[in-house]
Amino acid sequence: MKAEARVKRNEPLPGPRSGPLPGPRPRSGPLARVTREARPFLRARTGTVLRLAGWSLLEFVQTFLGGYGVARALDHGFLAGRPLTGLLWLAVAAVAVLPAQLATRGVFGRLADLVEPLRDGLVRRAVSRALSGALAHPADTSVRSLSQVTHQSEIARDGWAGLVLTLRSFVFTVAGAVAGLLALEPRLLLIVAPPLVLGTGLFLATLPPMAARQRDYLTADETYAAHAGRTAADLRDLAAAGAADRTVAESRALADDQVRAARSLARWSGVRVVALAVCGRFPPLLLLLCAPWLLRDGLTPGALVGALTYLTQALAPAVHALMTMLSTVGGRLLVVLDRFTDAPPPPAEDSPEPQAADEPPPARHTTPGATTPEAAVPVAELDAVTFAYGPAALPVLDRLSLSIAPGEHLAVIGPSGSGKSTLAAVLAGVEQPTGGAVRWHGRPVRAADATSVRVLLPQHAYVFTGSLRENLRYLRPDADDRSLAATIDALGLDPLLTRLGSLDALLEPDRLSQGEHQLIALGRAHLAAPPLIVLDEATSRLDPAAEARAERAFAALPGALVVVAHRLGSARRADRILVMDGPRTRCGTSAELLRSSALYRDLAGLWEPDDVSE
Repeated sequence: MKAEARVKRNEPLPGPRSGPLPGPRPRSGPLARVTREARPFLRARTGTVLRLAGWSLLEFVQTFLGGYGVARALDHGFLAGRPLTGLLWLAVAAVAVLPAQLATRGVFGRLADLVEPLRDGLVRRAVSRALSGALAHPADTSVRSLSQVTHQSEIARDGWAGLVLTLRSFVFTVAGAVAGLLALEPRLLLIVAPPLVLGTGLFLATLPPMAARQRDYLTADETYAAHAGRTAADLRDLAAAGAADRTVAESRALADDQVRAARSLARWSGVRVVALAVCGRFPPLLLLLCAPWLLRDGLTPGALVGALTYLTQALAPAVHALMTMLSTVGGRLLVVLDRFTDAPPPPAEDSPEPQAADEPPPARHTTPGATTPEAAVPVAELDAVTFAYGPAALPVLDRLSLSIAPGEHLAVIGPSGSGKSTLAAVLAGVEQPTGGAVRWHGRPVRAADATSVRVLLPQHAYVFTGSLRENLRYLRPDADDRSLAATIDALGLDPLLTRLGSLDALLEPDRLSQGEHQLIALGRAHLAAPPLIVLDEATSRLDPAAEARAERAFAALPGALVVVAHRLGSARRADRILVMDGPRTRCGTSAELLRSSALYRDLAGLWEPDDVSE
C-alpha cells in the first residue's frame, strides 16, 4: 500500500458510546475543555462510579468510628472509671478497620473500568490524528503522535488512576471526619474549618498557573524531541554542510527553554507546599491553643482527643494525599488531556472540501467501457469516486465509476505512481474516498463486512511462524484437508509441501523465498474464496508461469478477481483491462485498448520483451 488507512478526523473520545470530537477548538481554558469532554465519559460509567462510592462508604464508617470511638472510650469508659466500656469502644474503632480493608479490594476491582477505557480511547485518538495529519505535517505529526501514543497516554492512565483513588478516599474520609466532629461538638468545626478553607483556596489558586507551566514544559519537551529526531536523521547532511555549530546552538537553546519551564514549575510547587502546611499543620495547632477555653466551656476531654484524632489521623493525611496528587500528577493530567482535545489542523482555506459520499455527485466522468451491462448486482462498484492524499493535493482518482460483476476478471495497469494501489485500497475499503461512493453487493462499504466480502493481498506477503496448514487456514480456520489439497494443487504449492515434509511441519518465514511468501498468501486467499479478491502486485515475485497458474486458479473461482498487473501477459488474461494514468483512465479489452489508448500501446511495447515466453 502507498498510504496508511485514513481515519475520520472526528474520532470519538474514550467512552463506550461517547460523542464526537468538537470541530474548532473552543475559546476556553484547559479545565473547561477537559471537563466538557469528561462529562459524557463519566456519564456513560455511572454504574461504575456508584459501585466505587458504595465500597467507599466503608471508609466513611471507619473514619467516623475512629475518632468517635476514642472520644467515647475516654468520656464513658476510662475517665468514668469503667475500663471495660472504654476497651469495648476502642475495640469498635479497631474492628472498623477490617471492612475498610475489604473496600480497598472492591475499589481496585472497579478501577480498571474507569482507567483502561480512557487510555485506549486516547491512543485511538492519537493514532487517528497521526494518520489524518501525516500527509499535511509529516514530521511534526509523527513526533507529537508518538509522544501521545506512548508517553502521554501512560501519563493520563496513571494520573487518572491515582486521581480517582485519592479523590475518592479524600471525599469519604473528610465526610466521615466532619460527621464525627459534628457528633462530638459542632463548635470544633468553627476552629478547624478556617485554616482548611484558607489552605484549600490557596492551593486551588495555584492550579491555573501550574497547568500553564506544565503545558509549557510538555511543549518544550516535544519541541526538543522533534529537533533531536530531525538532527539524528540529518547528521550526514549537517556534517557535510558544516552546520554542526548552528545545530548545537539550537539544541542548547531548546534545552534551556525546557530547563526554564521546569524551574517555573518548581517555583509554583513551592507555593503549594505552603498551602499544604496551612491545611495540614494549622488546624491541630489552633485546636490545642483553644483547648483551655473549650474545656472551660463544657467540651469533654474525650471530645478534644477525638477531634485531634480526626485531624491527625484522617483529615491531615487525606488533605496531604490529595494536594500531593494534584501537585505532582493533576497538573500533568490536565495538560495531557487538554492536548488530546486539540482539534487537528484545518484544511487550507483554498482547498476544496471533500465531497461526502451521500452528496449528489458532480458531473460524472465515467471511464469509457468501465460499467458492465450485466443485470446482476455488482460485487464491487465505484460511483464517481474521487480520492486525494490531502485537502490540497491533486486527486489520484477523479470521479471514477467502475462496476465489477460476479466472476469477472479485471486487470489494472499503468505507470508507477498512476494510482493502481490507491484504487485497490479504495475498492477493498481500506481507504475512504474523498468523494463519491464505494459499494459492495449494492450496499455502502462497512468495515464489519470486510472479511466476508473481500481479500486484499499486497506485494509484501504476510507469513507467520507456524505450520503451513495454519498459514493457509488463516482466513478460513474450518477448511478441511480436501480443500487444502485442492488449493495446493491449483497454485503449485507441492514443491514447498514436499520440502517441508507435511502440512503440519514448522514453517519459518526467514527460510522462505519472497516467491514462496507470495504463494502461501495466495493460497490463503484462494482457500477463503471470498466474493472479491484484489491482488495488488501479489504475484510480482513469481515467474511468469507460476503467475499465470495462480491467476487461472483465481479466475476459476466464482468470485470477482482484480489484479494490479506488472506483466502484459497478466493483463491479457483478464476479461477487461483498466488503464490508469492518474485521473485519466480507460477501460476495455486488450484489442479495444490497442486501438483507443496510446498509453496502453506504449505499455504493451515496453512489456513485450518480458512476455515473449508467454
